[in-house]
Amino acid sequence: MASTVFNPIQQHLLKMFAYDDNLERLAEIKALLTKYYAEKVDQRMNQLWDEGILDQQRLDELRGKHLRIEL
Repeated sequence: MASTVFNPIQQHLLKMFAYDDNLERLAEIKALLTKYYAEKVDQRMNQLWDEGILDQQRLDELRGKHLRIEL
């Protein structure tokens, strides 16, 4: 079995959660992380739009495409 190497963010979160197993706080932190990454995606999408890389035509082309990859 291959071992997993955690990146610094994962290591920090594991250390942080080692002291707290409250499910309500877990839900709060999950919501915060979701909001954080959603804002990052919005910022990047706005940047791509402003740079002309992303436009309505490109969005229309992407609509309905399956872009996920199998891991």
